[in-house]
Amino acid sequence: MSNTKSKIAFQGHEGAYSDLACRAACPDMQTLPCASFEDAFKAVRNGDAHLAMIPVDNTLAGRVADVHHLLPAGGLYIIAEHFQAIRHALLGVKGAKPEDLKHAHSHVHAIPQCRKIIKKLGLQPHVRADTAAAAARVAEQGDKSHAAIASSLAAEIYGLDVIIDDVQDEDHNTTRFLILSGDPQVPAYNENEKFLTSLVYGVRNIPAALYKSLGGFATNGLSLAKLESYVGEGFNVAQFYAEVEGHPDSRAFQLAREELDFYASEVKILGTYSAHSFRESAV
Repeated sequence: MSNTKSKIAFQGHEGAYSDLACRAACPDMQTLPCASFEDAFKAVRNGDAHLAMIPVDNTLAGRVADVHHLLPAGGLYIIAEHFQAIRHALLGVKGAKPEDLKHAHSHVHAIPQCRKIIKKLGLQPHVRADTAAAAARVAEQGDKSHAAIASSLAAEIYGLDVIIDDVQDEDHNTTRFLILSGDPQVPAYNENEKFLTSLVYGVRNIPAALYKSLGGFATNGLSLAKLESYVGEGFNVAQFYAEVEGHPDSRAFQLAREELDFYASEVKILGTYSAHSFRESAV
C-alpha cells in the first residue's frame, strides 16, 4: 500500500493527529498537509498524492462534519481503515513550567477533551484551526504563559517542550480514519477474514423502502457497522451511507445486494477493505 516515492495527503498542519495517523499507518510515505478535506481529495485526484487519510469518527466528538458528504462525490475509493489513539500533551516553549501557564490553544474538539487540566491550571482556552496550528502559534509567540494542547509529534516539529503528557480526560479517546485512493483496491475474498464494504444509496418512493432495503442484509446474516442518513433540500432524506460487514464476492452479500437494488436507487460502492484489528480488541 505504500512506497518511499509516494505521498499521503491529510487535512491540517504538519504535526496534526491526521499527520500522526498517516505516519503510523503508512510509515514509508511522505505526508502532505492540505488546507481542507476537499484539498486532500483533490491532491489524490490530481496525482499530487497517492493516498488521502481522512478522519470520520471520534469516540468523544462523534462524526467529523462534512466528510460523509464528500465521500460519495469525492471521486476516491476507500481501501483501508485506521484507528488512532489520541494522546494530548500540554506543550510550551522551552523552559516553561505548569505554574507559568495562563492560556491554552487547541482545536475546538481538543479543548473540551481536556477540561480537567484546563480547570486545574486555570487556563484561558483559545480555539485554533487544529492542534498543530496551536503548537505553531505558541512556538511563534515564544511566551511562557501560552501552551498548546497537541501531540508529542507537534512538540518535536515546532521545538516545544512537553510540559505534561496525557492530559486528555478519557483514555479511550480514539479517531477512526479512512484511507482513500484514486483506484479501487478490493482485497481478494476469504471467508475466514472480516471485511467491510462502504456504500451509499437512495431509496425508492414506496412505503417502508428503507426498512425493506436493509432486510436483505439481515436475512443473509450481514451486520451493519454503520448506517447514516443525509438530509436534502426541504429536509427530505436523500441518501444513506452504510458500512456492511461483508465482501461483495460472498454469496450472502450478493443475495443482499439483489434485495437492496429492488428497493434502493443509485447504489454506489465506495470501497471494500479489511476490517482493522482494533475492532477485535475493542469488543
